[in-house]
Amino acid sequence: MPKGAAPREVKFSNLDKVFFPKVGFTKGQMIEYYVGVARHILPHLRDRPVTLIRFPDGISGEKFYEKNAPSFTPDWIRTAAVGRRHEAGAINYLVIDDAPTLAWCANIAGLEVHPFLHRLPRLDRPTAVAFDFDPGEDADLLDCARTAFLVREILEELGLRGFPKVSGSKGLQLYVPLNTRVTYAATAAFAKATAELLEQRHPELVVSGMAKARRRGKVLIDWSQNNPSKTTVAVYSMRGKSEEPLISMPVTWEELKKAVRTKNKKPLVFTPEAALRRLRKLGDLFAPVLTLKQSLPKAFARQAAPPDPLRRYGEKRDFTQTREPPPKAGRAAPDAVRGRFVIQKHAASHLHYDFRLEMGGTLKSWAIPKGVPTELGVKRSAFEVEDHPIGYLQFEGTIPRGQYGGGTVMVWDLGTYELLGGSHAAGNLKLMLHGRKLRGEWHLFRIRSEEKKPVWLIAKSGRAAKAITARQEDRSVLTGRSLAGIARDNDRQWKSRPAR
Repeated sequence: MPKGAAPREVKFSNLDKVFFPKVGFTKGQMIEYYVGVARHILPHLRDRPVTLIRFPDGISGEKFYEKNAPSFTPDWIRTAAVGRRHEAGAINYLVIDDAPTLAWCANIAGLEVHPFLHRLPRLDRPTAVAFDFDPGEDADLLDCARTAFLVREILEELGLRGFPKVSGSKGLQLYVPLNTRVTYAATAAFAKATAELLEQRHPELVVSGMAKARRRGKVLIDWSQNNPSKTTVAVYSMRGKSEEPLISMPVTWEELKKAVRTKNKKPLVFTPEAALRRLRKLGDLFAPVLTLKQSLPKAFARQAAPPDPLRRYGEKRDFTQTREPPPKAGRAAPDAVRGRFVIQKHAASHLHYDFRLEMGGTLKSWAIPKGVPTELGVKRSAFEVEDHPIGYLQFEGTIPRGQYGGGTVMVWDLGTYELLGGSHAAGNLKLMLHGRKLRGEWHLFRIRSEEKKPVWLIAKSGRAAKAITARQEDRSVLTGRSLAGIARDNDRQWKSRPAR
């Protein structure tokens, strides 16, 4: 819990309910395990959206995947709204940053915890490559260990280290920490190439395709986990895959070697009690996954270098001169269910309105010459410009004439928005604005112009908005000043590059 934060109260219920009937393991014991393992698991969950697998009636009842935070989630629990990739809307994920949140998730029967490979706010940047070894029929955990050693040989040739953990089910996973600038396209390509190479070298043991008919007696190297839409079971998570509770637990290469040599997989199986004893003795064997910095071979890193959304912004400004915020992606809003927005009235060479939406740690930005329409049936042009840093949300002041953006800037409106549908990538955003001046639904969408260049339009949807009065039109929502007053005071001046 952050220093100085108020204590969080978590009320537990149905502690005697049996979750694993064969061994009599109860919900209370499951909660007790998560409380005991909190200091070890939390560093691996912090800032990562998670999916829970809930077992309200234990492993004998129905289970379901909980992606969206339940409607009864307490206000003090952090959530993160992440846009869906293939359909409209967003998923409001839970983020487990502290022990009370972890305990609350356990109390709602969140027996399994599955985080993403990325951290907020960089949804496009995995921190590791994950190899998931899944044994087919007539194969087992020891076959997975043999396959992991084959991957390790390739990693060692490349100067990379990998850290294995048993999944708590039938398989094994191997994490290659990166903690550097990389994309999912690069990590997926690397994992796939490794899997396909080993399938060629060891066809009797390894398969890289998903077809189950080909997997009998073999181990699938599932490289597809390296995907921004997929989660993988967390280290130290409990599993509901067998008749007794087992833990996804880090193991050493020496332990794997001994298990393969003796053909004994029992030492690789961990109950909650055994897991906690082991942690007290050995500590967190997966800790290097959080901090070790490694780079993929250049062939992979180059082919998918992540685009810098603020590159164009930085190129247009001289940060030895200007007080504008530097081109650094920011963190998501504390209220991640709603993104933030700002509309800045900008008296530059031509008066226009800059409309900015917080997305992915930056402000997606459009210049709207005639401003956001409030009446139905009116469509206005919106010209997309470079992304801006989050710090621009409350920037109001002047830029010297002759420099880029020269003129006076007013924070004309400020608030939060909900993404009702669509996505920026699809060129279709259905928005609900909760501003100090503008409230209601708007539609921002991309079309093709006669010059075959993308142009956006913005239109009011739903009901017409309340008309803006003459006084509101020329008043800052931050300071109450007019454009002329901001220019006269000249209390925040930014210098930039000369206009081109």
